[in-house]
Amino acid sequence: MDFQELVHSRRSTRGFKDKAIPKMVIAEIIEDAKRAPSSMNSQPWHVHVLAGGPLDEVRCRNMEEMVAGKPSKRDIFTHGPYEGAHRERQVGVAKQLFAAMGIARDDKAMRQDWVLRGFRQFDAPVSLVLTYDRVLDPGATCHFDLGALCYGIVLAAWDRGIGAVVNGQGIARSDIVREVANIPEDEAIMTCVALGYPDDSFPANAVRSERTPAEEFVRYVGFD
Repeated sequence: MDFQELVHSRRSTRGFKDKAIPKMVIAEIIEDAKRAPSSMNSQPWHVHVLAGGPLDEVRCRNMEEMVAGKPSKRDIFTHGPYEGAHRERQVGVAKQLFAAMGIARDDKAMRQDWVLRGFRQFDAPVSLVLTYDRVLDPGATCHFDLGALCYGIVLAAWDRGIGAVVNGQGIARSDIVREVANIPEDEAIMTCVALGYPDDSFPANAVRSERTPAEEFVRYVGFD
């Protein structure tokens, strides 16, 4: 796919076909994504690919803990609720998604069901759990590097007709993910990417989140 077409057509996929992704295709996606830049070529990343029984166990236990009202247990520090412009953008995409899915503002049951879909990683057939070497904490550099790898995965998947959604809810209980996937303690779990072939009949898959005009966040210095 042409690069501009690739980046402009990409959207987060939240509804997937019940169709397995061949292991070889996942390997090709990661092979492309690993060309992402990293600080001084440190390559601090690790990818744990979950499918089948292990992934079902993670999503089931993750969802059960959240339904029970237990707190998240993440390896990384999170900022808490968004405020200001960041909150407005969060609400904006939620409105787009709820409108597409026909979820009314006062429909608490459907809104809760949507939240739980996130904790189930949207029932995707594959989850890539992204971790980094814990020895590099504290500091944001390794987080930045992992973000580059993550975007590479998303684009490489989309280029092959595979949808993805970066899904922090999927690792809300990182202790469960670590146990089931047998992830070493010296790796910090940052996020996961749910992968699968898009279900075009799923309304939310047609949603493309809006982007702020470049003139609102870009400055040019030293140009005529």
